[in-house]
Amino acid sequence: MTFTVAPMPPLTVDAAAPSRLTQFELDFATKRRQARRNWAIGTLVLVSLFAFSAWIGDFFKITQVTMPDGAREWRWIIPAGLPRLGEYVSQTLPTLRWDSFWSDFGAWFWRWKTWLKLLWETVLIAFMATTFGVVGGFLLSFPAARNLSPNKWVLWLTRRLLEITRTVPDIVWALIFVFCFSVGPMAGVLAIGTHACGALGKLYSEVNENIDMRPLEGVKAAGGTWFDQIRYGAVPQVLPNIISYTLLRFEINVRSSSIIGYVGAGGLGQEFRTAMSFQEYTDLSALFLIILATVIVIDYGSEKLRHKMIGMEDRP
Repeated sequence: MTFTVAPMPPLTVDAAAPSRLTQFELDFATKRRQARRNWAIGTLVLVSLFAFSAWIGDFFKITQVTMPDGAREWRWIIPAGLPRLGEYVSQTLPTLRWDSFWSDFGAWFWRWKTWLKLLWETVLIAFMATTFGVVGGFLLSFPAARNLSPNKWVLWLTRRLLEITRTVPDIVWALIFVFCFSVGPMAGVLAIGTHACGALGKLYSEVNENIDMRPLEGVKAAGGTWFDQIRYGAVPQVLPNIISYTLLRFEINVRSSSIIGYVGAGGLGQEFRTAMSFQEYTDLSALFLIILATVIVIDYGSEKLRHKMIGMEDRP
């Protein structure tokens, strides 16, 4: 038995391969140079804008300061002002001695009953305002999303409404509602709730624009209306993010409600105003610690609630 071996075909070399490789390297080098040039231009523009903003904001201002010997000299405002910041902070710190700690501590929190009452009022203002903001922002977020809005006119009107409500600061809304409804917690609730509606509506609409549209198409194919598509196709997808944003906004609203009282809208803000008016600096630090403790408790509770609602409490 004899075996015959078929001859191997001659090896052919693609003459165009080296040229294609060279062209690829040239294109890559060109793209790399363009990317570096764009980064350099962007960095230069950013630095220029930052420097211009700092100049407009008086970060390069030169001012006169009084030296320890009484002489007046010109100094850069930042190093000249930092010692005054330390002086202000030192005035807010109380005098606490070991031998009279509890009496000194009691003198520090001498209005604790009034402050706790106003703190409770502050939390309630934030709760009601967050509720109004969530309801309004949630309802407006769907027509404000490009992929869910019924038509372009509804999209345009809804987005402009959300922009107006969040563009006006909550303290300005507080001034407006204090003028309309007099001083008190009601003005604070309406002010923070109006601003929260615009802010949450913007966040919710961005979440809506990132959803998977296939469930909505399935509901539509089954004969569902636009509201059915939102209820059964969009809401289940966005609910975890809505919960997270809502809890975060509640924490923000607690801090806001402790400030807007400065203009008569209820809460601890009126105590800040009183302390600053009478130069009771140690009261400011006491109020700060009260608000800090409240925010820590709310943050911890919000985290636990969010984990429980999205099913993370059992994870290691």
